[in-house]
Amino acid sequence: MKTKQTIIVVGGGFAGINLVKKLDEKLFDIILIDKINHHQFQPLFYQVATSQIEPSSISFPLRNIFGGNTNVRIRLAEILDIKIQDNKIITSIGDFRYDYLVLAIGCKTNFFGNNEISKYAFTLKTTYDAITIRNHILQTFEDIISAKENEKESLLNMVIVGAGPTGVELAGSFAEIKKNILPKDYNGIDFSKLKIILVEGSKDTLNNMSKTAKTGSQKYLQKMGVEILTETIVTNYNGEILQFNNGNIIKTKTLIWTAGITANTIQGIPENWFSTANRLKVDRINKVIGSNNIFAIGDMALMETPKYPKGHPQLANVAINQAKNLAINLKKIIQGKEPVVYEYKDLGNMATIGRNKAIVDLPFVCFKGFFAWLIWMFLHLMLILSVKNKLIIFINWAWAYFTKNTALRLILKENK
Repeated sequence: MKTKQTIIVVGGGFAGINLVKKLDEKLFDIILIDKINHHQFQPLFYQVATSQIEPSSISFPLRNIFGGNTNVRIRLAEILDIKIQDNKIITSIGDFRYDYLVLAIGCKTNFFGNNEISKYAFTLKTTYDAITIRNHILQTFEDIISAKENEKESLLNMVIVGAGPTGVELAGSFAEIKKNILPKDYNGIDFSKLKIILVEGSKDTLNNMSKTAKTGSQKYLQKMGVEILTETIVTNYNGEILQFNNGNIIKTKTLIWTAGITANTIQGIPENWFSTANRLKVDRINKVIGSNNIFAIGDMALMETPKYPKGHPQLANVAINQAKNLAINLKKIIQGKEPVVYEYKDLGNMATIGRNKAIVDLPFVCFKGFFAWLIWMFLHLMLILSVKNKLIIFINWAWAYFTKNTALRLILKENK
């Protein structure tokens, strides 16, 4: 007789790993499936991309995280299809049956249907993306040294599209390494000609935050030398020329796209289960509306509540707490008890622009500057999974703060 229920969790992000951690091992056998073998700490991808920390500092092998959990099986695979009627998923390494299926596969970059831009733009959604950007940026400066004069303009223009937290943090980091680090490494380059351009379709940077955050971030960036283009839409990019809706163009070989996200999808899910941006419609306990035993948590889940009629913000804190709540509810469902509805308690937002410069946007107050920067660092360190990695990141930050150098500028490429 089967004593435990089988739960398949797809995705090892914030939502997936927190759910697996909290599920009762006496009640559930868990299969955790992901395409990569590690959890990625997305909030610090931009620091990998700008050579401030190593990718290993923010990457955590799943088998190490759950090494002591005898009820957790980890499988490295891609989900190809879901057979809803059969309670079965089809993967690249075989089929798996489930009693409950939890989807936590997050989001990908949204190019809003422009396939030409997607061919040539860099994205920042994975550790690999961050390493790719780091390689490209460092190689670009190597190329500038030997480039002909008419080739240098496109190499010296670095464009970031999207002025949300990721775009703002990237722009600020690039501005700092332009000032403090790159002139030491490449003393043959005139860095006064290096342009860091931040493009935003709305009126403000950090458009989803408070007025203080919007104006404060813009002033910080402009003071650091970042050129900001607001109310500007990118219409096309061919790897060399960036075109805007106002007719202007910029020559650039570096376009980093942080302008939007859309949820990842899996074949086999009925179209009417989806809402805007491919998010799955879920009820107040994260069960997918229309299903009996399929749940969605994190960025891909759209839960409409009186406080959030358009769904919760796609933040790590939402994903973590939805996962914890679902773990409680799955136990209650098995025990025949009334589940607990989820509601997000807004703890605020934050973004760092650079050294001693950050903005903390709380529900009751917004502040910026050195104290905000310290809070940003502390809270991000607390979210890092292992003590060893917390210490490594803290040492890297401290070293960079006092020396204004990181010595992590490695170009890592595979041999042809």
